Amino acid sequence: MKKNGATLLLKSLLNQKTSKIFGVPGESFLSVLDALNEFDGINWVGARQEGGAAFMAASYAQLTGKTGVCYVTRAPGATNASIGIHTAFQGSIPLVLFIGQVSTKVIGREAFQELNYNGMYSSMAKWVVEITDVNRIPEIVSRAFNVANTGRPGPVIVSVPEDVISAPCDITKPSPIVKFSEPSISKLNISEIIKKLRVSKKPIFIVGGSGWNEVGIYNLNNFIEKNGLPVIASFRRQDIFDNKSHSYVGVLSFVNSQYIKKLLEDSDLIFAFNTLLGDITTSGYKLLIDKNINSILIHSHSDPKEINKFYHADFPVNAGPNNLALELNSIDQIGNWTSYTKKLRSAYEKSLFIPKQPGKIDMGVIISYLQKKLPEDVILTNGAGNFSIWSNLFFMYGSKTRLLAPTSGAMGFGLPAAIAAKLVNPSKKVICFAGDGDFQMTQNELGTAKQYNLFPIILILNNSSYGTIRMHQEASYPGRVASTDIINPDFTKIAEAYGIDGFKIKETKEFKPVFEKIFSSNKGALIELIIDIESISPHKTLQDYKVKSLT
Repeated sequence: MKKNGATLLLKSLLNQKTSKIFGVPGESFLSVLDALNEFDGINWVGARQEGGAAFMAASYAQLTGKTGVCYVTRAPGATNASIGIHTAFQGSIPLVLFIGQVSTKVIGREAFQELNYNGMYSSMAKWVVEITDVNRIPEIVSRAFNVANTGRPGPVIVSVPEDVISAPCDITKPSPIVKFSEPSISKLNISEIIKKLRVSKKPIFIVGGSGWNEVGIYNLNNFIEKNGLPVIASFRRQDIFDNKSHSYVGVLSFVNSQYIKKLLEDSDLIFAFNTLLGDITTSGYKLLIDKNINSILIHSHSDPKEINKFYHADFPVNAGPNNLALELNSIDQIGNWTSYTKKLRSAYEKSLFIPKQPGKIDMGVIISYLQKKLPEDVILTNGAGNFSIWSNLFFMYGSKTRLLAPTSGAMGFGLPAAIAAKLVNPSKKVICFAGDGDFQMTQNELGTAKQYNLFPIILILNNSSYGTIRMHQEASYPGRVASTDIINPDFTKIAEAYGIDGFKIKETKEFKPVFEKIFSSNKGALIELIIDIESISPHKTLQDYKVKSLT
């Protein structure tokens, strides 16, 4: 085993319990690729494009609770990877991206594929650093993992010049194992929370964020249920709290149901539990501005910088989600809000009603079938687009169900996420929801699925359009369609080219027998559903948006 930077780096990663590196090979880190031959404990997962690799690393981190690790080459690779870094940043996902940099001898001369990564990444990463001394690799790796995981989790960028990573080193001891501490809450603060809750008649918990573990989720669910408190999930965080619980009353999204708006307006106490009070969660920063301005706001987060960022919290709580949930659950029942919560739950269940959809395929019928058919521990993934409304708002996530979805709204996330999910849990059912435009952002990652035999079940909702943008066009410029129609390939033939079965569904009744067949095979498959463009959202047709705009 060579005593060089590459070996020192991989030893340091192994010490941080890294077992997977997602990436695309590049000549700027040939020494690392070579050294991997000596490390049985670290597996390289080769993607087809760096954006897909970064998506996979982020999804892997979400599923496992470990730090995602990605390695890409110089400027072209680094710029490709940026969509995954932005997704990790907005999703609060711990990820370390290593970038092969040009030699230190030519940095600053605009050498071939050179880029200043601090200038590029500083607004979407927690820390950007360039290693200029091979002997500092252990120190910087340790710090990178610590920064990525503490406070609000997020991505860290480590640029490694090619002459540094291949250079001989004086030290051989890898970085020490980094242990991450989660902020705890004092007994005094717990008492204050309990005091405020006891006098509240209409409280609501908004639960979200990252950094949760199984024990923390259990404690939160138990505390909520024994007090009959109501809970809504923040955007694309439905898998934290059991949707089948009587305490679960909905999710915050781009367009909230009227009952969600009303319960927030009527609430006298809002407990934002480990969630960011950002754009989607607050309905465009309107929450707490209008009718419910007198509500008490309790905001907890592991990073104090995320509290009082946009809204003044009446009671700020700097604590990690698991420690806070543990302390709350250790307290006996403090009240009983069952009667109030029951009304909210009823409103939520009514919101799940889906009218008959236009066209020959009714996604309302299909999502209802999937709710009954899929196992409790299914993993659902999606990218971005109106198609994701079906799996995000009309599927109930049980206590073992997982959701991998980009809070950044990144198209193309679903397929790489599903591949990462199959890598982590090869025996589990993984369903990727995609739109026709969304899928084509990363469909090349079918090559990764083929190479490692990690095929999920892929559902492509094909309406031959960038549907979300078309919807906004009709709402803002009715009748003036421009640039949103798509002429698509035959997706079933693409599936067959990669070695999996492809099916084209044109009527609702065709779906069940096809799905039953592939569900029992566990080989993965692609199902293309031909969707009428009028079925642009569950409760409004495209024509509805157009007419409303014209009137």
